[in-house]
Amino acid sequence: MLNIADTLYDWCLEARPFALATVVHVSGSAPLPPGTALAVNAGGDVVGSVSGGCVEGAVYELCTQLLADGGAPVRARFGYSDDDAFAVGLTCGGEIDVLVQRVDPSGLPHLVTALEEVRQGRPAAVVQVVDGPKEVIGRTLSVFGGGSAYDGTLGGSREDRVVAAQARALLRVGRTGLAEVGGDADTCPQRLTLLVHTGAPRPRMLIFGAVDFAAALSRAGRFLGYRVTVCDARRVFAQRGRFPEADEVVVEWPHRYLERTETDRRTAVCVLTHDLKFDVPLLRHALGLRVGYVGAMGSRRTHEQRMGALREAGVSADRLARLHSPIGLDLGARTPEETAVSITAEIIAHTNAGTGLPLSQGTGPIHHRARSPRRRLPQTTHPS
Repeated sequence: MLNIADTLYDWCLEARPFALATVVHVSGSAPLPPGTALAVNAGGDVVGSVSGGCVEGAVYELCTQLLADGGAPVRARFGYSDDDAFAVGLTCGGEIDVLVQRVDPSGLPHLVTALEEVRQGRPAAVVQVVDGPKEVIGRTLSVFGGGSAYDGTLGGSREDRVVAAQARALLRVGRTGLAEVGGDADTCPQRLTLLVHTGAPRPRMLIFGAVDFAAALSRAGRFLGYRVTVCDARRVFAQRGRFPEADEVVVEWPHRYLERTETDRRTAVCVLTHDLKFDVPLLRHALGLRVGYVGAMGSRRTHEQRMGALREAGVSADRLARLHSPIGLDLGARTPEETAVSITAEIIAHTNAGTGLPLSQGTGPIHHRARSPRRRLPQTTHPS
């Protein structure tokens, strides 16, 4: 849903009802993850995607029909059939479940607020009930301020508190995903499956070392959606004009900057200085942080010298095992641009638990998916 937050916010301000189609379950090689959405307003305008093109026409028809008759939310499954690969379905061989519901902005002020928070780059989450008793399917609740406040209701104050707690947990790590709550007297009597849409600030890429490789990496990082910072203690190199794609350029000793700046589990720390006086204090601190990735540039010889210096500095074996050094995947890269691709490829693979191997050498689904709970709602099946 939040992939189309800008347009949905505009429609809400205009008080224009719309039909929202959300991917709530995927299996196999489905192209887009849960939480991705398509919306259609009463004028027939459409925004977003649920399949990259395979089943958009059928979903559009479901949306327009729901807008016209004002019915209850509908859950549809789209799959693949060898008998007719060009019928309504996923020719990639995967399967998706899509929840289609009518949204009237005038009755959901909390959703409008959540969309505005996301547009402004502030953390917010929208919880959507995708499985459970029929009367609560499609209900939403929004969480703001990094989880300190919430608005909306799923049926009762006890349920709302439990759901808000689940949303806070996913919002802290900036991950959209499914969660199950309830089914017992201590939380809420009804068992619910929730899709928590999170809108977190852009993850950070911290590049230490104002070198040519940093310029290329800052471009690649920005392209991938990171908020990029280039930091170097040498003012003559850390010039804003040398790194136009970076969000900020900082002149400061790297370890001191890292000690005072904000990081989280999505942060990528890339050390390109390959100079022990910078690397050792910086990596000693970085490897003790809960960040997503820490990599350091250098030759094999530089790597061995750096590892020895870090051991002498008291860095434990467990922490040293977190270090990606020499940084990047073996792509045969030579230029700064190729090296930037090598580094970002390793970050992507590490973040998504990928192997880094050619897909042609593997078997099974090419998309890594989190395991999703079983569905219990009756479905409208669209074979192909």
